[in-house]
Amino acid sequence: MAAVEAETNHERGKLGFSLDVPFPSSLEASIALRSLSPDKEPRRGGISKQLSVSGSTLSVRWSADEARILRVSVNSFLVHLSLVIETMDMFGPAVSQ
Repeated sequence: MAAVEAETNHERGKLGFSLDVPFPSSLEASIALRSLSPDKEPRRGGISKQLSVSGSTLSVRWSADEARILRVSVNSFLVHLSLVIETMDMFGPAVSQ
């Protein structure tokens, strides 16, 4: 189960959203990070996204100027995350290198 946190930074007028996704192992979390990191935000300005791994948890943090931009970015990320997870499930457990 993923942990989700939404926040508003009133000082800067920014909206924030956090998502923590647990994986069975740190290797699978790292694979997900490498698979999802190349996807840059298509729009310049207005939103930023940071991905990191701690142990077997993939953490994603967004900051946006508008709720609509944040919603579109989070939705797009979840679609890609779902595809990454389905692909890992289809090809079996990760093998240590």
